[in-house]
Amino acid sequence: MSDSVARAAEILMQLAHPPRLRAFTELAIRGNEGVTIAELTYLLDLPKAQVGELLGRLVGAGLASGTGDGVYRVLPGILREVAHELDRTQPIAALLTDYPQLRSYFTHGRLTSLPPTMSDRYQQTAELFARFLAVDGILSEDEINTRLSRAADDVAAVRRMLIESGWLERDRAGTSYGSARTLPQPTPA
Repeated sequence: MSDSVARAAEILMQLAHPPRLRAFTELAIRGNEGVTIAELTYLLDLPKAQVGELLGRLVGAGLASGTGDGVYRVLPGILREVAHELDRTQPIAALLTDYPQLRSYFTHGRLTSLPPTMSDRYQQTAELFARFLAVDGILSEDEINTRLSRAADDVAAVRRMLIESGWLERDRAGTSYGSARTLPQPTPA
């Protein structure tokens, strides 16, 4: 497991505890103003010792900071940073750097929508997935689906796009697939 995945898992575990999540939410609502243990005790309707423990865990996990004046604040952008780190671990993320114009079709390293069929972006998305699949030889439909499922939910639509755009070739029975053409070298950005 990479450091970024381990960090994300730790943060999610910390925020999976409902009172801790409520404390984190209150800190986020207060923003730069922050909140004291006394104020948070009142807001959460919890004993002061429990609120102190919640804040200690949030600080320990790197989700919040405490100052010498007893004010606690959420660290700005921490969840966004962790989400971006996780996005970078997605299998198609490295290839997307060569196709920045396609980023709007992806969310967190997964294809969420296809461009219009007759557009250049549709052809570019097909080329991106052809690179992602890296078909060498003949693959079964299950093998293609398994590979595509790492980056897309609608594997049938992506498989169809690859066939329609000429990147994949299907046998007459529709059970095996092979590369239909050679991928061009990526153009430098």
